[in-house]
Amino acid sequence: MKPTSRLETPVSNPRTTMKLQALIADLRWQVHLLESDIQDEQKRTGIFDVTSVAYPTLARNLRARRDNLLVTIALLEGQLPGAEIAA
Repeated sequence: MKPTSRLETPVSNPRTTMKLQALIADLRWQVHLLESDIQDEQKRTGIFDVTSVAYPTLARNLRARRDNLLVTIALLEGQLPGAEIAA
């Protein structure tokens, strides 16, 4: 039997759905802010190649945080009612 996490439980309560949608919107805004910070750091240093050893550590860490938020958003969107139909 596969163990399920609390993040995998679909929601059906309209109030919970609204809270989930608000959380997703907030996380998307955070992703937008992180992307802006990444671009600012790249412009400041003049290094845009992620594979470069000289790529800024701050930008690298911000990219990792952004990627983690995108995964979280995808998991939360999967919990929304009708997500199986939309997918």
